[in-house]
Amino acid sequence: MSQLAVKEASKSWPAGYAINPRGVGPTKEQVEAFKRIPAAWASDCLGRSTGAIGLNRYHPSLSLIACGPAFTVRVRPGDNLMVHKALELIQPGDMLVIDGGGDLTQSLIGGNMRITALRQKIAGFVMDAAIRDISDWDDEMPCWARGINHRGPSKDGPGEINIPISCAGMVVNPGDLILADGDGVLAIPPAEIPALLVRIRDQEAKEAKLKITNADGTSDPERFNSILRAKGCPV
Repeated sequence: MSQLAVKEASKSWPAGYAINPRGVGPTKEQVEAFKRIPAAWASDCLGRSTGAIGLNRYHPSLSLIACGPAFTVRVRPGDNLMVHKALELIQPGDMLVIDGGGDLTQSLIGGNMRITALRQKIAGFVMDAAIRDISDWDDEMPCWARGINHRGPSKDGPGEINIPISCAGMVVNPGDLILADGDGVLAIPPAEIPALLVRIRDQEAKEAKLKITNADGTSDPERFNSILRAKGCPV
């Protein structure tokens, strides 16, 4: 189905169902740049108050960084009808981000859907729901999810594709850049990327300096003593 056909068809969807075009996401160059950026650095540069909470990594590597444009899905908890449709429409390099309402009573994806995702060459899964077939998940298809449950899902709907969602306390719009590693998951609006990359370069230099001063014991105590004195502590 073409993007125009999807847009036209969306006008007549019944309540609770919708398939919308992919959001306008980051450039390929921006995605490549973030493949070398730890989520913690980006989090620090975004004010340390954003990103998903309570998701677990279900692939082995702590150091693997996955990123790509968000292809969003919202489903009825315990139902994956629209997740299957999303895997049909998703593009290579996209991150499939699923709002499953945090439900852990039934899984939404498993080993067979992982195989489909590999064929579609997506960048990974981020989902506020449960997965299953845990032994199938590896670094070839990274996955962040709320938990595990052997109970499979229903396939009745409803569900919506490429709409703004909430995933583990994180607002995600279609096309947002998803950055995920062993520390967690962030959603970054494309308009914020250029300024954020500048701040991250400064953060990288700061991190390198801190590693040296912490290792050789030359870090400046005023970094924290000045804060304590400002609060009235006699240090």
